[in-house]
Amino acid sequence: MPDNGKKRYALIMAGGSGIRMNSPVPKQFLKLDGKPILLHSINKFLDTDPNIEIILVLPKEYMKYWDALCAEYLFHKPIRIADSGESRFHSVKSGLELVAEEGIVAIHDAVRPLVSSKTILATYKAAEMYGNAVPAVPINDSIRQIESTRTIAVDRSRYCATQTPQCFRSDIIKKAYQQEYHYTFTDDAMVVEAMGEHIHLVDGNAENIKITSPKDLAVAEVLLKGEGQFLTSGK
Repeated sequence: MPDNGKKRYALIMAGGSGIRMNSPVPKQFLKLDGKPILLHSINKFLDTDPNIEIILVLPKEYMKYWDALCAEYLFHKPIRIADSGESRFHSVKSGLELVAEEGIVAIHDAVRPLVSSKTILATYKAAEMYGNAVPAVPINDSIRQIESTRTIAVDRSRYCATQTPQCFRSDIIKKAYQQEYHYTFTDDAMVVEAMGEHIHLVDGNAENIKITSPKDLAVAEVLLKGEGQFLTSGK
């Protein structure tokens, strides 16, 4: 448990499908270095802080499949499971119902198994100070804004790419998810920002990619195998 005694939760969002992977099972269950992606992500949090309470948000139809994976990979650590909803918004809302005590809630994509411990700790600590924290990395490519029939070059230094885990004080995130769902909510920071909160950014780690395609999975395999050499942000 952190020094100030605030309880830490991690909602692991595993409600995705395998459509872009051309896979019969959702992408979070595909193997990375011989182990399901989802287990890599859960273990990264528990290895960082074994006192983090894990809440796995999973489609109801895959709960038995999850039980079978736990038996196969001898994963017996205590976690709680919430049923996913029709959208990510509704899935997060379902997971938040299991957050019983006040504390700091991290919300993490199950298909980001290469998040570093440094990034995880930075988001929790910043959320304790500011109420929220979102990891972000610089954009290295040149970018252009599309406006009707033309495009305009923009200063990439004014933009960044956000990642997960996105961390929030439990009272703030629970209040945010009492709002009505809107299709523009693509991440949790947008939901919190919609009720007037300012979002605080922390440094993410560039290797913390979201695995959504076979190419992403291949890149993750390379990064994971060379973790000691290539990962720049600790575990």
